Amino acid sequence: MTDTAELGDAPRLIAAAREAARNAHAPYSNFAVGAALLMTDGSIVTGCNFENASYGLSLCAETVATAKANAEGRLREVVAVGIIGGMMTDGVAHGSDPIRPCGRCRQVLNEAAQLGGRDLAVFCAGAEGDAYETHRLSELLPHAFGPGDLGIG
Repeated sequence: MTDTAELGDAPRLIAAAREAARNAHAPYSNFAVGAALLMTDGSIVTGCNFENASYGLSLCAETVATAKANAEGRLREVVAVGIIGGMMTDGVAHGSDPIRPCGRCRQVLNEAAQLGGRDLAVFCAGAEGDAYETHRLSELLPHAFGPGDLGIG
């Protein structure tokens, strides 16, 4: 496996994110999100959103996946991320419009990107369908503040 994500990684990451979204706990927004991180060895770490009755305590899928990678001691190994989302009906996410990470998630992903010395590929898709967008994290979060600004790297 290389240190950079290729476009061929997108379908696999999007599929893993869709699978993760099935476990979303989103009773308040009814919007399920799944995220899948590609690691340097080709393995995938996933996460889904987890809402809380105290809304501010809710966790986004990308944050859950990044924290999970960190808990496994692999924060610096993140190469790319696939993200999907859509409104839920009967516990199943629907919709074909690609979603993008929120500002908080862009910042959390930037932590892994800077520590790993990479500009992460970010593949964005809807809950259904084949359409996806490809971005670099630096495009989604230009002039990012991160560990390097604090002398950590």
